[in-house]
Amino acid sequence: MGILSEKVAVVTGAGSGLGRATALRFAEEGAIVILCGRRLGRLEETARLIASAGGRSQALRLDIASECDVLRMQEFVRTAYSRIDLLINNAAVVELGSVADTSLDSWNYQISVNLTGAFLMTKACLPLMRERKYGRIVNITSSLAENGAGGYVAYSVSKAGLETLTRTIAEEEITHGILTNMYNPGTIRTEMHATGQEPAAVVPDILALASLPKHGPNGKLFEVGGLPLAAGG
Repeated sequence: MGILSEKVAVVTGAGSGLGRATALRFAEEGAIVILCGRRLGRLEETARLIASAGGRSQALRLDIASECDVLRMQEFVRTAYSRIDLLINNAAVVELGSVADTSLDSWNYQISVNLTGAFLMTKACLPLMRERKYGRIVNITSSLAENGAGGYVAYSVSKAGLETLTRTIAEEEITHGILTNMYNPGTIRTEMHATGQEPAAVVPDILALASLPKHGPNGKLFEVGGLPLAAGG
C-alpha cells in the first residue's frame, strides 16, 4: 500500500517531463491518476507506462485554458470516481520575448495557460475536495516569479501571478481541509529546457507536498532540496 493509496490525483501537463514523472510516481504510490494535457498521444503513452507498472490512470485530452474542457474533466471525474484528492498544476508554456517585442497574442497565450489554466483547474477541483474536507494542491512555479528576467516577460508575470493565486487559495480553503503550496523545481530537463537534472529527481518533493498531514504547511513556497519531509527517493 503506497502513501497515496486510492487517492484520485489530477496532474496537468502529464504527457511529458515533470508532469509525466509525477504521474508515474503517484501511480506507484497507489493513486488513480487523471492525466491532463493537449496531446492525447503523449498522455496515452504515460498511461501505458503506468499500466505496465501495475498502476491506474485515465488520459483526458483537454486545454486547461478552456473552461468548457475543464468542466468536462470535472464531470468525468465526479461520475467515475466521485472525488478529487490531489491537484498538481504543472502545465506551462513559454515563449521568449521582451516587453517591447512580445505580441499581445503571445502574452495572452502564456497567461491563459500558466495562470488562468491553474485558476480554472483549481476552481473545478475545489467542490469535490470540499465535499470530503480534504485536498492537497501543488502549483509548480519558477524563480522567475520573484526575479523576473529579460526576454521572459509573460512567463515571469504568469508565475508571479500563480504564486499570489496559491497564497489566496491557501487562505480561503484551509477551513475545508485543503492545503495549497507552491514548488520551484529549479532547472530540470524538459521540453522547455535542454539541460538540468532529470524530472524524477525532484518528484519526491512533490510527493511530500501532496501527502502533507492535516496541519502541514499551507501557502508556502518550497524549492528543490528544501523539503526535509520529502517522501523517500
